[in-house]
Amino acid sequence: MSKPEYEFFPVAGVPFTVCPGDDPKITERILAKDPESGVATRILRYEPGADSTPMGVQKHDFWEEVYILEGSFHDLTLDQTFSAGQYACRPPGMPHGPWRTDEGVVTFEVRYRTA
Repeated sequence: MSKPEYEFFPVAGVPFTVCPGDDPKITERILAKDPESGVATRILRYEPGADSTPMGVQKHDFWEEVYILEGSFHDLTLDQTFSAGQYACRPPGMPHGPWRTDEGVVTFEVRYRTA
């Protein structure tokens, strides 16, 4: 299986839901998802004051590409802040986070598997 086929549609109708970890300040808008592998294309939103420290450093078994649309967040492991206009491409197993944001952040993310 793979992600479904969609032509352009207004994403405002797709609701934000709380991400795994159950922090109501960290939500996602799933645009497309492969039901078998779980990889998705999404808009991720951290509200001002959100902190993913309880989730720890993240590592995935899939590729993840992230573009920051607005705001900024701080990677607590790297002690580095990333902001709107910046991009990351993470291969499977690359550690990242946890994150904290004072102003909030919105990212566009594409996740996929190559095999």
